[in-house]
Amino acid sequence: MGRFDGRVAVVTGAARGIGFGTAQRFAEEGASVAVIDLDESAAGEAAAKLPLGEGQKAIGIGCDVSDTESVQSAVDRVVDELGGIHILVNNAGVTRDNLLFKMTDEDWDVVMGVHLRGAFLMTRAAQKHFVEQRYGKILNLSSVSALGNRGQANYSAAKMGIQGFTRTLGIELGPYGVNANAIAPGFIATEMTDATARRLKMEPEELRKMNADHNPVRRVGQPEDIAAAAAFLCSDEASYVTGQTLYVDGGAKLG
Repeated sequence: MGRFDGRVAVVTGAARGIGFGTAQRFAEEGASVAVIDLDESAAGEAAAKLPLGEGQKAIGIGCDVSDTESVQSAVDRVVDELGGIHILVNNAGVTRDNLLFKMTDEDWDVVMGVHLRGAFLMTRAAQKHFVEQRYGKILNLSSVSALGNRGQANYSAAKMGIQGFTRTLGIELGPYGVNANAIAPGFIATEMTDATARRLKMEPEELRKMNADHNPVRRVGQPEDIAAAAAFLCSDEASYVTGQTLYVDGGAKLG
């Protein structure tokens, strides 16, 4: 018997990286899963890779999480095709790194649109179902960059905003049986961080080693590390935990 038997989980930005790792963990534990991604073909390919047992389903849906109509259509499709919605993971994200004096209006707006507006729109669409059934789990992805990071004024602001958004959701939705929490990952080995390395004119392995050397546990994180924390926070075992941000960073912020 799986932890999420009979549940439907929606994970945004789930075609790869942390999102896919999380979707995979939910599927392994019995959930039917909707893989949401801007690229519908990539979402479908990711959904097809999920390990499914008897009675489980997985679908891939193309969605621009910063667009109201696109979000509502995606959530409606999840409910129609999978029979409901019980878990929402707001993971979709982008970076547009630059020092403040070089950062453009578009750099700022795109990051805020995906991270903050996207989490808001997806949550607003899902919470209607959560409140009606008096059950729901919301998990938002923040970052250690919320504490400040050179060249990421936009990303840092968005990720700290996620933490305030999460606390407010905990206050507003708690009375309706809905838990809302956040995870703030440290350095996670993904395609996104590999791309960051190349922008810095470094090899991905070099950036990973540098981060591991400055981490108390002497390794970088993997998507599976975030997925494990997500599985707990979205389970009934965490029913007395809400409005919280869990830093999953190998102790990096201790320094």
